[in-house]
Amino acid sequence: MLYPQRFTQFTREHADILAALVCGFLLFLGWFALHLGALELALLLLPAAYVIGGYESAREGLTTLFQEKELDVDLLMIVAAIGAASLGLWRREYHLIIDGAILILIFAISGALEGYAMQRTERSIRSLMSLTPDIARVLLQGREEEVSISQLKVGDEIVVKPGELIPTDGIIVSGYSTLNQAAITGESLPVEKTVGAEVFAGTLNGYGALQIKVHKPAQSSLIMRVIRLVEQAQTQAPPSQEFIDRFEKAYAKVIVIAGILLATLPPFLWGWDWETTIYRALTFLVVASPCALMAAIMPTLLSGIANGAKQGILFKNGAQLEKIGKVRAIAFDKTGTLTTGQVQVFQVIPASGYTQQDVLKAAASVESSSEHPIGKAIVQAAADLNWVGAVEVQALPGQGIVGIVKEQQVIVGNASFVQQHVTNLPEELRQIAQSFEQEGKTVVWVAGEGGGAEVMGIIAIADEVRVQAAATISRLKKLGVEQIVMLTGDNQETANSVAKAVGIEQVYAQLLPEDKLDVIRHLQQKYQTVAMVGDGINDAPALAQASVGIAMGGAGSDVALETADIVLMADKLEKIAVAMHLGRRSQSIVKQNIVVALGFIVLLLVGNFLGNINLPIGVIGHEGSTVLVTLSGLRLLK
Repeated sequence: MLYPQRFTQFTREHADILAALVCGFLLFLGWFALHLGALELALLLLPAAYVIGGYESAREGLTTLFQEKELDVDLLMIVAAIGAASLGLWRREYHLIIDGAILILIFAISGALEGYAMQRTERSIRSLMSLTPDIARVLLQGREEEVSISQLKVGDEIVVKPGELIPTDGIIVSGYSTLNQAAITGESLPVEKTVGAEVFAGTLNGYGALQIKVHKPAQSSLIMRVIRLVEQAQTQAPPSQEFIDRFEKAYAKVIVIAGILLATLPPFLWGWDWETTIYRALTFLVVASPCALMAAIMPTLLSGIANGAKQGILFKNGAQLEKIGKVRAIAFDKTGTLTTGQVQVFQVIPASGYTQQDVLKAAASVESSSEHPIGKAIVQAAADLNWVGAVEVQALPGQGIVGIVKEQQVIVGNASFVQQHVTNLPEELRQIAQSFEQEGKTVVWVAGEGGGAEVMGIIAIADEVRVQAAATISRLKKLGVEQIVMLTGDNQETANSVAKAVGIEQVYAQLLPEDKLDVIRHLQQKYQTVAMVGDGINDAPALAQASVGIAMGGAGSDVALETADIVLMADKLEKIAVAMHLGRRSQSIVKQNIVVALGFIVLLLVGNFLGNINLPIGVIGHEGSTVLVTLSGLRLLK
């Protein structure tokens, strides 16, 4: 299976180069034979050079003509070459046949170089396919059995040994190791993984053996989603390229009409002889063709997409690479985007007569039966303490939880819930709790009923702000982003606290998903090009509405990842500034390429009408400009 694929790829990548080499060799032999006076041999070798070097261009040009009823530059080049050869045979000036063959050769070399340039960007994507092994070791009745990746089912348990690639996404059920996730997320350092952690297909296992439970079909793994999205990005043309494609079709028709006029009118208007007239008309067909203009955009954008992928930034199409460089306003979701989305115990304040351990143990005893993120954070904080699970646990959503621990009732929840079970809340703790809440933290009260109900203490819970958030906001401001806002469904005090920590002045709090959508629309009315950065299902409408939707690849929900235009694979906010820089740099290179392409066309046209260039010089100038702008676009690979 792998060998035919590699052979096919080899053929596709190198056939054009081989054709150009053979064409050049036959052209040299034909010129040498003509120089020696062996006309019959030359007239065998030179047509062979025409056929081998021009076959692919002729096929593409005729296909476009008959199937799409459109003219393209490939067909124009072939017509110009055949015209030069016909003129040479008619006038017995065989150097014109050489000129036509040179045109074919340089056009073939140009096509081969363009193909090579495009393949460089594609190879960085195809290499993703090699990141996933073909087989996996599945545990069946205590035995390891090798099966194809396509045969894996959700719920299967697989074994991955040290130094092996993870075959599919899953959850670790046994073992501990470090994983190199650079190929998937862009993280430079290995990441520690243990029981309960999610692992991704294509990442490299370190020193420990792992037992992994498959939790999604292999075709839905992160690496396969990346491959599908990048393939989609390569096939979808951005608006600027679509405009150039439409322009080329109209422009080719104009060239043909102008070429016919130039081939017929000059003898009557300016007294040119017919040989000069036809020769100049053929040269005009070559130098006026928009090959360089056609190559000004897509190689640049594909190079930018490949560069982004290497850095953990996934552009779903070239249009988004264009747009991210034009963004004037950015809206950030709070939870899971500016913050880690993983709440943790910030501080424990015990009441008089209790210790921090007493408060944590009591709270963990009842919260161990809860699935709430706050409860999990408390249990994790008390992991090293000896506590026993509660019985008769009852949870009241949005209020708190109650349970029996060693025949004593323990109450954990917000102030109003706990106050239903105790006489009063200590004033000192009230003030501390109010201070925590003003800082954006959630306060959990803990009380126990023994001889009488009393408050044991409070626990402050915080969603940690991402380390790089403040630096990212500062960097975006320096890049010239005019407005940066934060959107959240959280309360205003918490939102203000996070916004202040990261340097955002404008905050919209207590928003429903449709409210976030309205904010994006309002920003678009004022700033036109607006980006939205989010991770959750409730962010999906806003991500879809934004000019550029950016999703957190690690923390993001599947809906957010599918809706967004750009995915940050390692959840690194600082990559937003990198993406914006790539977008701006790509636009700069595209503009440079267009100026160079148009400049060459004008220069060659003027030279042709003044009679200062011949067909080979016109070909070199035309195809040289095409190669030049193509290689210029490849600068974005670095």
